[in-house]
Amino acid sequence: MSRFRRLLVTSALPYANGPLHIGHIAGAYLPADIYTRFQRAKKRDVIHICGTDEHGVAITIAARKEGKTPRELVDYYHENIKKSFENLGIYFDNFSRTTRPVHYELSQQFFLKLYNEGYIEKREVQQFYCPNDRMFLPDRYVVGTCPYCGYEKARGDQCEKCGRWLEPTDLINPRCAICGATPELRNSFHYFFLLNKLQDRLKEWLESKSKKWKPNVVKFALGWVKEGLKPRAITRDLDWGVPVPLEEAKGKVLYVWFDAPIGYISSTKEWNPERWEEFWKRDDTRLIHFIGKDNIVFHAVVWPAMLMAHGEYVLPDEIPANEFLNLMGEKLSTSRGWAFWVDELLERFPADYIRFGIAYILPENKDSDFDPYEFRDRVNKELINKYGNLVSRIFGFINRFFDGRIPERSDLTPRQKEAFDHLVKIIEETENAIENFEFRKALYTLISGAEYINAYIDRIKPWALIKENPEEAERELFLMVNMLRSITIGFEPYVPFSTRKVLSAMGIDEVEWDKAKEIDGALAGRRVENTGPLYRKIEDHQIEELVELLKKRASGGPEVEEKKEEKQYITYDEFMKVDLRVARVKHAERIPKSKKLLRLIVDLGDEERQIVAGIAQYYDPEDLIGKNIVIVANLQPRKLMGYESQGMLLAAGEEPILLTTEKWNAKPGERIK
Repeated sequence: MSRFRRLLVTSALPYANGPLHIGHIAGAYLPADIYTRFQRAKKRDVIHICGTDEHGVAITIAARKEGKTPRELVDYYHENIKKSFENLGIYFDNFSRTTRPVHYELSQQFFLKLYNEGYIEKREVQQFYCPNDRMFLPDRYVVGTCPYCGYEKARGDQCEKCGRWLEPTDLINPRCAICGATPELRNSFHYFFLLNKLQDRLKEWLESKSKKWKPNVVKFALGWVKEGLKPRAITRDLDWGVPVPLEEAKGKVLYVWFDAPIGYISSTKEWNPERWEEFWKRDDTRLIHFIGKDNIVFHAVVWPAMLMAHGEYVLPDEIPANEFLNLMGEKLSTSRGWAFWVDELLERFPADYIRFGIAYILPENKDSDFDPYEFRDRVNKELINKYGNLVSRIFGFINRFFDGRIPERSDLTPRQKEAFDHLVKIIEETENAIENFEFRKALYTLISGAEYINAYIDRIKPWALIKENPEEAERELFLMVNMLRSITIGFEPYVPFSTRKVLSAMGIDEVEWDKAKEIDGALAGRRVENTGPLYRKIEDHQIEELVELLKKRASGGPEVEEKKEEKQYITYDEFMKVDLRVARVKHAERIPKSKKLLRLIVDLGDEERQIVAGIAQYYDPEDLIGKNIVIVANLQPRKLMGYESQGMLLAAGEEPILLTTEKWNAKPGERIK
């Protein structure tokens, strides 16, 4: 904790336009809940803040589709989302709404502070107008092809596929999201946040986080800043949102990306009107934002810039963003029904099963995949067979040999203390992993702890020892109960419902992390209460029914039908026509007026080529010089931004990683086959 006296943890505000699905939980909510449960068990001053985001075009579009007013829609989904969180055991100190008066008031004050400080200015703009619907189109009402990745359903504010922040005018073939018509540009005016004024401060601040934050977060954010920040519009022509607090701005509201993060502050103020400033305005507060990958640019660039411009609030200390969770090898898609919603899973499985299954595969550093069959195996083999079995064994020994009371002989031998000390090391490893936001690693460590205790029981054989040496058997069972207590405290942030049953059975009402590293003499002589069946294994038919539901729900969508098409194969002879060569980069530079293109001069042994590549957001030119890369050498040349590209380099992933031959002593010009 170092200089920090309190922890302010937030989870991204979920849109109140639909129910929660497993991707939401894996991205921002379960990791934050694990972290805050751990911090509470450490007896630290921590609060977990959230609420529903209830403004913006996503809300108005959903309301229009459902034949409701925006207010009716957000009222329903606020309660739906809140209930899902509660049933899943995700706890917030305050779960608010951005439609509450406290949020309107604080958002308007925030706007005026930035406006008066010279960070917001009014500008004349050209904005898309739909003549068919007779309205100016907010960014999300404009859809088209992303100019960066080619995704054909990108929105006018952001591409959901590559995560790029867009302007509607960036889109190729723009169209109205309501009626599909081609919109026309008309004159209007809006208020712009002058992000460019904070360029240098943001860059310096982000660079100070380069060795602390996840590489994906820093790299993505710095890439944005290095491209050069531009003023961004923060108002829209809508009748649903926080009104702009200026007389000349009637009919305009704050853009949702501007008012939504202020919801963290308003929710905290609603939580405690006396203490909220203590958490937001003192530099000994550690602010941590749990978000998904698609929210990095807002939380690591725009929101810190807003806080800097305001000047009174703390800046984020950590932004442990997660990557995406896929489903059975495919990207989650709520529009075509390819998702598992939280409430439908809770109808079939205990909350702890869902928490455990998702925690086991959290997409912390790369995208991960939720497979129902693997979910079944992880719960049955890891949670139930290892931890659940451990509880049954130890409580069974106490009921069988000691009439349900924990043995009172607590004078442990040096060997027994050494065995407990080994478990303490496992608890400490878990602690360090959670502190560093490595929740999967922490869970795997806890599972190894359960395995260690089970192996210890097998080695001691208390069922035989009780006959040979009753006094020693008492010591061993007292030790085993303490081991169970310790590992249960460790598991509590992950599976709180079942672990609290176990702790309660031992007469423990409060979860105290540091006591997991000590022998608790107070347990001696205490009666162990009956917990009832702690777990039941997931049956095969439960998974089959779930998968059938998923496939049936998604079967009608055009995207699903497209995926059912047979793969198109090429022949070996066709493949051999592709001339793959090793090329050494001799020169690299950015192309003026282009955000994404680099010009490379590469050595092919007997000639040099010019390659134009769209990797400027991910690689600095100087870092490429001297690298051996792989190119397609017989690709027909084409011009990009006036430069002829005489080949194509190979890279993998959405954030492209260049294919190189660093570990292969290859020479420029060598053919790959």
